[in-house]
Amino acid sequence: MRIQLLSSLFLFSFGSYLYRVSSQPEHASFPPRGWNSYDSFCWIISEEDFLQSAGIISQRLKPYGYEYAVVDYLWYRKNVPGAYPDSLGFDVIDEWGRLIPDPNRWPSSKNRKGFTEVANKVHSMGLKFGIHVMRGLSRQAYDANTLILDTATGGAYEESGQQWRAKDIGIKERACAWMSHGFMSVNTKLGAGRAFLRSLYEQYAEWGVDFVKHDCVFGDDLDVDEITFVSEVLQKAQPSHSVFFVSWN
Repeated sequence: MRIQLLSSLFLFSFGSYLYRVSSQPEHASFPPRGWNSYDSFCWIISEEDFLQSAGIISQRLKPYGYEYAVVDYLWYRKNVPGAYPDSLGFDVIDEWGRLIPDPNRWPSSKNRKGFTEVANKVHSMGLKFGIHVMRGLSRQAYDANTLILDTATGGAYEESGQQWRAKDIGIKERACAWMSHGFMSVNTKLGAGRAFLRSLYEQYAEWGVDFVKHDCVFGDDLDVDEITFVSEVLQKAQPSHSVFFVSWN
């Protein structure tokens, strides 16, 4: 475990773009230091393993400036036969098409709690909590054609006399190049597309997320519109002092 843990320590600097989000947005003054779950566990990490790893960071490395514990990708995917990084149909989504933690791997997320309890425990260790997210909309939500949440009303997003759904905002031909069965871009020119992204990131803020690693937004997948809009949402969300990390990979 110790060898795996140390191999996962990060100094985010190369191949990335860092943005400290507050009421006055600014570039992060230095690369955040901490631990990311991917190198040790790939996508199958459990709540128990994550909190144990965060505890080691808090006890042994926090005095040296390591302050983040980050859950990498696919925390919403069921760890069952047939599931793998680009599989389809194994993700846990809510009625609004938003990804939520797999309750079998993250039992404290049950009853709509999301990552709230995990974030609270990480914070109690004196650390900050982060998650990895993919750009846009999940293919699973698109296929289910879920309604879109309007966070201003708490109900379905309505405009021009209609309730808007996932298939109205997803751009299927803009699927993630390296996870084509997983995610696609959202049309941010539509009010419904912006409402969907707002519902995602406001929920992350409600969970107590301090660090967002935003993936599949560079190279052939470059999506400046989504990067810009997400940063604007995070500036307005509470708490408003998160780090927004845009990953090249």
